[in-house]
Amino acid sequence: MKQNPHVAIVGASGAVGVEMIQTLERRGFPVERLSLLASSRSAGKKLRFRGDELVVGELTESSFKDVDIALFSAGGGISKEFAPLAVRSGCVVVDNSSAFRMDPEVPLVVPEINPQDVENHRGILANPNCTTAITLMALHPLHQAFGVKRVFASSYQAVSGTGAQAIAELENQVQQIANKETVTWEVYPHQIAFNVLPHVDDFLESGYTREEMKLENEGRKIMGHPGFRASVTCVRVPVFRAHAIAVSAEFEKVVSLESAREILDGAPGLDVVDDTSCSKYPLPLNASGKDHCEVGRLRLDCALENGLCFWVAGDQLLKGAALNAVQIAELLLR
Repeated sequence: MKQNPHVAIVGASGAVGVEMIQTLERRGFPVERLSLLASSRSAGKKLRFRGDELVVGELTESSFKDVDIALFSAGGGISKEFAPLAVRSGCVVVDNSSAFRMDPEVPLVVPEINPQDVENHRGILANPNCTTAITLMALHPLHQAFGVKRVFASSYQAVSGTGAQAIAELENQVQQIANKETVTWEVYPHQIAFNVLPHVDDFLESGYTREEMKLENEGRKIMGHPGFRASVTCVRVPVFRAHAIAVSAEFEKVVSLESAREILDGAPGLDVVDDTSCSKYPLPLNASGKDHCEVGRLRLDCALENGLCFWVAGDQLLKGAALNAVQIAELLLR
């Protein structure tokens, strides 16, 4: 891999794509050239990178000539169609969709947890689901110390996880309510403003949603822990940015609050915010725009043996998507 690669961003005009551009610049990623790609609908738009205006080009089969690394964030269908084409052009793909996450030949990577898996790539690497990534930032260091058996969790997921249209829908509904107008919606099956929806992604025959199964399935792969179990309820909340997850985890070994706090204090990419005496705990509002996730509300679980409860928040557009992808690209350079 060249130390100053030609990088392409697929889905550059979307919310995650824009974050990828900003993250590359903010972290000083050594880009020799940056190509911005999107659908014909977005082609021609101009986005700024390092003081220059770059024009978004249309994604085609020939877009990856001379590209070294491509960061994909344009949906699973686009990834399945174009990622193999990129690889055949000699490009390494870091994909943010769910298209390749459970493919046994594709590493699923959180750099703070399993950076060594990057070495096993065959041209494609996968970013995990945003809620999975944020949860594991706190759960994995505890697993290393105590051996996690299972978790029960509820997520509180911001509308930006759905995309720009969902952000606009929440803004519009708040304005409609303030103006005493009829509330309308298209993105979600119900009003999201001043409401919560226990419905993220499609429902399965089991009654869980696809989103709810990702923590168990992806967590097993990322942590190398095939026996890991996770029962999750995913909830969409009227928050613009940053997800939060309430976790009750059961471990093989006895957990003490003091040792758990010490472990989390030393975990990379994680800040402990946990002083209930002065109402300090992780908040999506405070986690927004931050590279680090925040963990707090630490307490021994009163219903599980060797159990610990915690509350973790993180910016799903960053650690849950753009930042994690750029960190994987940084590992490729090493």
